[in-house]
Amino acid sequence: MTYRTIALDKLDVNQANDRHGELENETAAIAWLFSSHGAQMKKLARDIASTGGIYEPPLVYPSDGKFVVYDGNRRTTCLKLIAQPKRAPSIELQKFFSDLHGKWNGTIPTVIMCRVETDRDRIDEILFRRHTGSQGGVGQANWDGRMKTTFVNRTGKGGGLNVADEIEERLREAKMLPGRKKIPRTNLNRLLSAEAFRNRVGISCNKGKFQFIRKEDASLTALARIAKDLADKKITLDDVWDVGRKSAYLDQLEGEGILPTAADAIELSKASRKTQVKPLPKPKAKKPERRTHLIPQEDYGVAWAGRLQRQRAIWEELQFALELEHHPNAIAVLCRVLLEQSVDNYLVRAKLQTAVEHDPLAKKIISSAEDLHQKAKIEKRYLEVIRKARTIDAIISVDTLNKYVHSSRLAPSPDHLTAIWDTFAELIVHCLNE
Repeated sequence: MTYRTIALDKLDVNQANDRHGELENETAAIAWLFSSHGAQMKKLARDIASTGGIYEPPLVYPSDGKFVVYDGNRRTTCLKLIAQPKRAPSIELQKFFSDLHGKWNGTIPTVIMCRVETDRDRIDEILFRRHTGSQGGVGQANWDGRMKTTFVNRTGKGGGLNVADEIEERLREAKMLPGRKKIPRTNLNRLLSAEAFRNRVGISCNKGKFQFIRKEDASLTALARIAKDLADKKITLDDVWDVGRKSAYLDQLEGEGILPTAADAIELSKASRKTQVKPLPKPKAKKPERRTHLIPQEDYGVAWAGRLQRQRAIWEELQFALELEHHPNAIAVLCRVLLEQSVDNYLVRAKLQTAVEHDPLAKKIISSAEDLHQKAKIEKRYLEVIRKARTIDAIISVDTLNKYVHSSRLAPSPDHLTAIWDTFAELIVHCLNE
């Protein structure tokens, strides 16, 4: 740990801040802070302007000749915009920061004192333990549930089941450990911190239970290679730091034929039946709670890459903000937008877009579903449900979604909307995780 003064223009507001997950660039990160915490950001900026600076040094990490801010992004952003008001994300905010710039007493600082950490694991430990009150926006703001989930999905910390321990135990049983070299468990947990990445190597930790979803020998071969790369330091923390780098490494393994393929798919229901015991008598069923939001508030295992910024914003509006009872029309439109943008993402990533980019939504949905089935990511039964998306019935269909957008006669209802989501949710998640 060292403290040093760093030029303000050498500090990068973190585009992968756990408050919002991965965004495309610093500009998007600054815009998110104001769209999500506008009042607090203004209050913090006024406080910085009135006191003449910031008092708690930001926590930063050196990267490519600059320094990424890991704690203190709000403070750093406010000081940057006071110094350069035109960087603010709206005309109104540009005027606001221009006024603060003009009222600054003395010279606006061009350098600030920062705490520099070169060990990213230590940075995560600091972030994990740091808890302070918001003080009305002037002090640090606590993470909410979504932010904590983002942190867990990025780092693998605090997620319950220790994936690295489970993998190491199975490699030991199969005598496939990388010699005497120690596997960096932190990096292994980080690489496989989200269900989307675990599924690519043939395992799942859904509901806190470790299981193989591809043939065990194929998955163990992939896991042994990953363990060896980590133990030999061919893959380091820098290579598994964010979604993009994790995906790039797994793509490399896939290109080398290391990862399990569709031919290695197993039928989980049959495998699980072998170990089932006679079930206990079922308790009397409780009346199910009525859903208040279109997307249930549970972790769907989406690996939110920076390119999915718009899709993630829509997802979170549908999962946390818009209520079915009060906003059915807005939800209907956004549901269709999310479905189409998710499918478009899949078609681009799977290199299928040239054949279907101008096709209607129903055809694009079926094209993506058929490709997913060919890769053994969805079952035949679910593919048939998607194939009937044009005419499955009067409510659960792409045609219904289109009418919710364009028709003045068909009004969406909460029950119809939840039925549509429950039908397409699996497809949407797979398409986002491509």
